[in-house]
Amino acid sequence: MIRISVALPSGNTETFSILQSSKVEDLKLLAQRSLGRNFLRLVTAEGHGLTDCSQSLEAAGLQDGDHLTAIACQAKLAATGLAFALWCCGGDRVATWGKTGSGGNSTHVQDQLKSVQHVQATYLAFAAILADGSIVTWGDPTCGGDSSHVQDQLRSVQHVQSTDSAFAAILADGSVATWGHPYYGGDSTGVHDQLRSVRQIQATEAAFAAILSEGTVVTWGNSESGGDSTCVQHQLKSVWMVQATYSAFAAILADGSVVTWGDQKSGGDSSKVQDRLKAVRQIQATGGAFAAILADGSIVTWGDPFYGGDCSEVQNQLADVQQIQATGGAFAAILVDGSVITWGYEPSGGDSSHVQDQLRSVQQIQATGSAFAAILADGSVVTWGNSESGGDSTCVQHQLKSVLMVQATVAAFAAILADGSIVTWGDPQSGADSSEVQGQFEYV
Repeated sequence: MIRISVALPSGNTETFSILQSSKVEDLKLLAQRSLGRNFLRLVTAEGHGLTDCSQSLEAAGLQDGDHLTAIACQAKLAATGLAFALWCCGGDRVATWGKTGSGGNSTHVQDQLKSVQHVQATYLAFAAILADGSIVTWGDPTCGGDSSHVQDQLRSVQHVQSTDSAFAAILADGSVATWGHPYYGGDSTGVHDQLRSVRQIQATEAAFAAILSEGTVVTWGNSESGGDSTCVQHQLKSVWMVQATYSAFAAILADGSVVTWGDQKSGGDSSKVQDRLKAVRQIQATGGAFAAILADGSIVTWGDPFYGGDCSEVQNQLADVQQIQATGGAFAAILVDGSVITWGYEPSGGDSSHVQDQLRSVQQIQATGSAFAAILADGSVVTWGNSESGGDSTCVQHQLKSVLMVQATVAAFAAILADGSIVTWGDPQSGADSSEVQGQFEYV
């Protein structure tokens, strides 16, 4: 047996007697349970991180009397339409739950998930970027869960974006590799030679738009969903940001103006508000409408009124808007005073009247397809919208304290609390039931 001390930066210290043949993971679990903090990374006095949890303490060079520092890591959540993935940046374990064939089961790739840096998702599959720039995928093979045919291209990956059923990865040299369903942008061969010096990619449900270093845009995928931008290509100069509804794109240019294309009814036609789209600093989107925040904090909307394209009923309240979040059919705007204004399809969160008096000091908002969850300054959560899709959090409200972040599938929410625990609610078939994997979270 050897004695090893583990201390948090705050000074809280625990000393453990443990077999030297034990694994790093065993010591980590002891420390997490004793210190009451999940997601800890152990660092030696020499500054060496114990990242290989399967390594024995002896092989890691630990000896009797050693002192380690426990660094709290920020856990992160990603979501497909029906499953969640929990990981820590640089960690060697990803906990998944939800529908098995939609990314909820990662057991067959778990041994490949080493030093995970980021996780991105289509509607039914996940893709994890590792520290060496390689990619590991799982979930529905036809929706991006199988990347075997492009695996030799997936080196030095910098970023991954996704449509509903395909992924696009930006490589270190600025080129792009795609996989998944061809109809949804998984086949980029038609524009392969144009995809050079790519710095950002955005996606509708079935098409991609890549911003090149010089500010031009290259699109591919389903033409009716924004994959064909020829009609506005001459206007797409000095583009610095692109946003998307289900089937239309909106590009913010360097001068603050906006160019749109794709399905006209879903926001691809902004001609009626074009003269007002000046000094735009941010755009958010529902499934069929856009909302632009201008430099003065006011809002301009366009697209399908059913999806929030018409904010006339609340226009006079939309001043000093800081940020906007959206479900599939409604918008929620956080004002500078921390209050919230909503509009759009009422059953999808467009009507927040029954919780309006609770929406104070709102810090951030997350959304499923038809419900919102707002994190307040005190770490509590307020929900509204479709009750079956997460709009009713009554059954877990007593647990929602000190919430750090919330992530969402199409119909369920998952919240990470300050102590590292996870709380889920909404549709059980969409990831709201995490009971079978709760014991795995401390291993992440």
